[in-house]
Amino acid sequence: MSKNLLIIALCSVAFFLGKAPMQAQDNPLKQTKTLKKPPYLKVGDTVAIVAPSGILKNRTAEIEQAKALLKSWGLHTVVGKHVFKQNNHFAGTDTERAEDFQMALDDPKIKAIWCARGGYGAVRILDKLNYTKFNSKPKWIIGYSDITALHNQIHNLGFESLHAMMCTSLQDGAENIKETISTFKTALFGSPLSYTLQGSKYNKIGNVSAPIVGGNLSILYSMLGSNTSIDTSGKILFIEEIGEYEYSIDRMLQSLKRAGYFTNCKGVIVGDISKIRKNTTLWGSPIQQLILDALAEYNFPIAFNMPAGHEKDNRALILGRTVEMSVDKNQSSIVFKN
Repeated sequence: MSKNLLIIALCSVAFFLGKAPMQAQDNPLKQTKTLKKPPYLKVGDTVAIVAPSGILKNRTAEIEQAKALLKSWGLHTVVGKHVFKQNNHFAGTDTERAEDFQMALDDPKIKAIWCARGGYGAVRILDKLNYTKFNSKPKWIIGYSDITALHNQIHNLGFESLHAMMCTSLQDGAENIKETISTFKTALFGSPLSYTLQGSKYNKIGNVSAPIVGGNLSILYSMLGSNTSIDTSGKILFIEEIGEYEYSIDRMLQSLKRAGYFTNCKGVIVGDISKIRKNTTLWGSPIQQLILDALAEYNFPIAFNMPAGHEKDNRALILGRTVEMSVDKNQSSIVFKN
């Protein structure tokens, strides 16, 4: 090889080696900076109620209850024009549901977007949404379950969001979900938020300070391989689930593990794993042990008994916010840093 060809080859290698860090740095899933916090609500602000997922057939009473609740807090309400539409499984067509959500994203008068219910369907509108105006004037996105898909998208844009009750949660009666409502209001208006969790013999003890991310396990699993999957490096993962077989929960955890979800994770908080389905072949251990077995190779703390998910006691979590997490067998504490 001539001297000139050698120089060209070395320069080419240096060029491509130099490009690699830039590609990693540009990956939108590598969210390392502190997430931006939408403005907390204050009396006189307006909240939009939208339905990005399942139908709201015969659910007008819950929407009226939700409007009354917001009014009691001094807030105004705008209801998406397609909320009560029906298109097979969904609250209107994908285009109609995206239109309502886009309206709420773009309207500067709206300070929070409250999802009426979950179910299924949010994933179908993710790629139809434009966050240009939201990026300059962010607002709280509120919901859980299927809304995890939207939480993921908001997280990767670099903003906090609110894992909390939805309008249909009010079907249980406000008097029966006092903590659910109280913590929702606390988070929305920016008051200090912290929890002391009931202890568990399955807890894996430890202390850590890191941002909390996550949501519904099935939705997190379904986002793998897409640009809406989240990077859990340096973060605490919260999970909750409903209506799955134990083997299905194990399969999802194993898939997340193989995708590197837990490699640099700092901790796990387990919410309600509700209405576990019975298989003809029994799994053979409690769901807590299933989770511990799936994550046995990792040294981070794991806290069970977080009252968040599909039960009546569904307490608010500020996704993307740093929390101080302390886990012991007798009890655990989660303190959100303002």
